[in-house]
Amino acid sequence: MPIVIDKDIPAFKILTEEKIFVMDKERAVSQEIRPIEIAILNLMPTKETTETQFMRLLSNSPLQVNVTLIKTSTYNATHTAKSHLDRFYKTFEEVKELRFDGMIITGAPVENMPFEKVAYWKELEEILSWTKTNVTSTLFICWGAQAALHYFYGIKKHPLKEKCFGIFAHQRIRDGVAEPLMRGISDEFHMPHSRHTIIYAKDILHVKELKILAYSKRAGASIIKSTDNRQVFVTGHMEYDRNTLKNEYERDLAAGLDIKPPANYFADREMQEVKMNWSSTSNLFYINWLNYYVYQVTPYDINEI
Repeated sequence: MPIVIDKDIPAFKILTEEKIFVMDKERAVSQEIRPIEIAILNLMPTKETTETQFMRLLSNSPLQVNVTLIKTSTYNATHTAKSHLDRFYKTFEEVKELRFDGMIITGAPVENMPFEKVAYWKELEEILSWTKTNVTSTLFICWGAQAALHYFYGIKKHPLKEKCFGIFAHQRIRDGVAEPLMRGISDEFHMPHSRHTIIYAKDILHVKELKILAYSKRAGASIIKSTDNRQVFVTGHMEYDRNTLKNEYERDLAAGLDIKPPANYFADREMQEVKMNWSSTSNLFYINWLNYYVYQVTPYDINEI
């Protein structure tokens, strides 16, 4: 089944060339099925790249998925053309009366700042609160996960002496309870990370409403969910493309920053070839989330959410 997006958004052409089934909104309205409504609050500076990455993952499901892109109104993005944002994104004010089956809140390059100092924090607090009543299941990514854990559960982020940057091995937490979100994922899997702060597992273990599903010695608690399955927190970036960390590394080098090459990432000494070993896990994880935590539990009448 297709993902439904505006045919003029750059992702439409990219995904079509990749032979991914996308459908424009005019064609979608003729379908006699109830599509899944997914909102993406995109807080990343590289918005066009990020939206394409998430749309690529959402398109692998057999479900028809309508995507609504959301931007903050209290902070104007500087790395994305205003014309792109005005055409393809909505503000929270424009969607807050709506209901969504699922929502993704992305990371943001502000993890060194106290949450309350982030320019759009008050607006984000309102959005986080709104997800509890207007969204069936919300997926929080990287800094978005840290922000949500802080807002809902008072869990702190901790600064790292050295940036957590690269591809790290993760272990599934197996406690004898079948976990649909991790179905089919190997006991050990890999995930990209790029951040200066960490969530400690010990800070989560005492919160009865939360459960750790995966852990990394280097990256800490990496996949966490609420016991009601309505909140999923991923502290890494499963959505990253093959060259995303390479581009970040080269950007930081060009800016004169003290940055080491991403760990466990390059396949050659010249640091040109990338060993991509997280894509199958990423695709399966998003299929599981859409199927088990969104599609199978969301009401057919979306207004009943």
